[in-house]
Amino acid sequence: MIIEIQAKTLLSGHKQPDPWFQIKYGMNIYRGCEHQCIYCDSRSLCYGIADFRDVLVKVNAIERLRDELPRKRLVGIVGTGAMSDPYTFAERQYGLTGQALQVLADEGFPVHVTTKSDLVVKDLDTLAQIAQTRAIVSFTLTTVDDELAARVEPLAPSPSRRLAAMAKLASAGVEVGALLMPILPFIEDDPASIRAIVQRAADAGATYALAAMGTTMREGSRDWFYTQLDASFAGLRQRYERTYGLRYECACPRAAELWDAFHEERLRHGIADRLAPYEPHPRRPPTSAAQQLKML
Repeated sequence: MIIEIQAKTLLSGHKQPDPWFQIKYGMNIYRGCEHQCIYCDSRSLCYGIADFRDVLVKVNAIERLRDELPRKRLVGIVGTGAMSDPYTFAERQYGLTGQALQVLADEGFPVHVTTKSDLVVKDLDTLAQIAQTRAIVSFTLTTVDDELAARVEPLAPSPSRRLAAMAKLASAGVEVGALLMPILPFIEDDPASIRAIVQRAADAGATYALAAMGTTMREGSRDWFYTQLDASFAGLRQRYERTYGLRYECACPRAAELWDAFHEERLRHGIADRLAPYEPHPRRPPTSAAQQLKML
């Protein structure tokens, strides 16, 4: 179900850029996601989303962004995709992520998009424009096995489609990379799989890969995850319960071996394991009378 809502604010700020994603400002236009990944942390009760199958659309998002962005004293990376995929199916109908990217381009702000969708290529021209400042697109790849991905990320575009989109963006000058997170214990924790993800991402033009060898579970998301395990991976729920109990951080038992495979493969392809920093800086003063009026 799609529910239209009015947002009071759109951008959230951080004192310092996030060390993993270099994000200074967070932007979530949608709440809830149609991809229905079995491991989604955003289902956790702490986030207050009643039913993650419903997608709440902030229909006044562009109005809010146009109001808030010019009042930001520092130019920093605007991140989108932390809570809900910015290219969930609702984007086809509303196009709000694409419109927001154009506002960012007009205002000279860099962006970091995280997604599981090849729908992002519809905004290739805008992202290429932002790339003159800095445009980063990270594709989540927990496996490159399309059949396995269909079980753990049932309604998301396949890894093959994500990698094809990655290659298109890279060829347009957009900075692209892979997010190997989560890597599900007892399902995806195979060194050969980790190597395959890094290799396929490198072939598609990735310049970095960020990884977390394990998953997280807490109230709300754990219940959903276990229900999906019962449906698709018989007997695995009990193994999780024995291994992790009620822990939040659930590292893969083979984590050390996985990290070795990850670093060996990324170094072989010349891929970084972190993003280059982007230091927020003061906005440049308007250079024309028209721009001065716009800022008033």
